Amino acid sequence: MDEALRTITDEVRSRVRRDGVDLGQDAALAGQLVRDEVRRYSERALGGADPLLGDERRAEREIVASLTGFGPLQPHLDDPEVEEIWINAPTRVFVSRAGVSELTTTVLTEREVRDLVERMLQASGRRVDHSSPFVDASLPDGSRLHVVIPDVTRQWSVNIRKFSRRVRELGHLVAIGSLTRQSAEFLRMCVLAGQNILVAGATQAGKTTMLNALLSASRPPERIVTVEETFELDLASRDVVAMQCRQPSLEGSGEITLRRLIKEALRMRPDRLVVGEVREAESLDLLIALNSGLPGMSSIHANSAREALVKLSTLPLLAGRNIDSAFIVPTVASCVDVVVHCERDRHGRRRVSEILAPSGQSSGQVIEASAIFQTRDGVLHATGAHPMKRDKFRAAGLDPAVVLNAGAA
Repeated sequence: MDEALRTITDEVRSRVRRDGVDLGQDAALAGQLVRDEVRRYSERALGGADPLLGDERRAEREIVASLTGFGPLQPHLDDPEVEEIWINAPTRVFVSRAGVSELTTTVLTEREVRDLVERMLQASGRRVDHSSPFVDASLPDGSRLHVVIPDVTRQWSVNIRKFSRRVRELGHLVAIGSLTRQSAEFLRMCVLAGQNILVAGATQAGKTTMLNALLSASRPPERIVTVEETFELDLASRDVVAMQCRQPSLEGSGEITLRRLIKEALRMRPDRLVVGEVREAESLDLLIALNSGLPGMSSIHANSAREALVKLSTLPLLAGRNIDSAFIVPTVASCVDVVVHCERDRHGRRRVSEILAPSGQSSGQVIEASAIFQTRDGVLHATGAHPMKRDKFRAAGLDPAVVLNAGAA
């Protein structure tokens, strides 16, 4: 922000303090105050007291953004093509469009970066300081904020991951080429049958988007309870309870972990439990919940669908020494019905590369599973295999053969 804009912004802030108004709650008032101060400044500039503004309209937009939005980052947040924004240094601000990163012309100062982070964290009630140098939070629009500060990093590091509102259903994923129509109908049938679905993939492969799309296929009367580290899922279902973890206070008390949330969720009469992502010992609590007959979904970082099963069989061992793989592996085999693996190719395109169905059996440490859909020549094809576990389909009055036989290789 140049000196002229800074001067006008300071004038508006002084007037706000004097009048005792809240611009964050009144965008129209913010616009009016900024226009008034820009006009006054321009009148002074015509008299030679201050340098002239090059573009008054642009000046108004930037000042309003700095007062009510997130300053120089607001245009990137408003751009529907931007998927993610990150700051490596005040002069190194990047964005990602269609999976491809680019260095922007946005230049900040260290003070502006700190002020932006402070403003972003205001609504979340979370903090970042030397005692807690990492923070995850949700912005008012649902975007996910992650901040790391020195001395863990050399300079303040900020990531803002936006979530597309354009992809809300499986049909949308078909339209953009992430799924084929046949695979989407199979997944829709799995959701309606109450199958336990594990969504796997690398960072930014589209796991959260896939979870949202899958949940859009659930029946309207279902009560869905979601638990996440920070709010990311955005469900259109009419009966949803969303919970997120809480950081400890300055005194080190009051922390609420993902494990605690999963246990609390089971007391809330869920028809379906959704864990945003399992990374550690909370995977044990998820398996116990699924083993009780409660339909569920979750995501996990993994390089393939089969590796996702291996990882889910390993993470629960972090819960304690008394947890044995002899219990975990058969439980994963019996609980997980479908694994959907998402990937992002070198061009930034996100798509489903494989859909796997465990048979319910395991041999030693290996979970038996059949690939229902696999990528061949860049296209997801039905392999001709059918899910071995049919009880849930039968109970729901559904037959996966109706979909799978329509295009088996």
